[in-house]
Amino acid sequence: MGGRERGFTLLEIMVVLVIIGILAAIIAPRFIERADEAKVDATKAQMVSVSQALKLYRLHHNKYPASSDGLAALVNPGKDGKRYMDKVPVDAWQNPFVYLYPGVHGDFDLLSHGADGKAGGSGFDADIGNWE
Repeated sequence: MGGRERGFTLLEIMVVLVIIGILAAIIAPRFIERADEAKVDATKAQMVSVSQALKLYRLHHNKYPASSDGLAALVNPGKDGKRYMDKVPVDAWQNPFVYLYPGVHGDFDLLSHGADGKAGGSGFDADIGNWE
């Protein structure tokens, strides 16, 4: 046990930290982009679910809910006592969907304003519609 234990020098630790920082700077944006892509996919899947609930509502009431009633009509039991969803649906960014009946693009339009929650935009801030 006569040997001396050798530790890392400050320079070696600094080099390792710089390498880790560079790797994080390269890899982190890819994970963030994947998370945003997953939110877009989740919003589209939620739109399919809401569209099915709206069609079921139409089947029972011979019409879609009015725009003024909005998607809350799917949650509030009507005269028949039926509820079509447990809660008013929101997109993956927790923003309410925009519902329009009659729709411009189909029987009804269902719209998410994307990541920024504002109309228009590009990339992950772009609007997502049920007609796309």
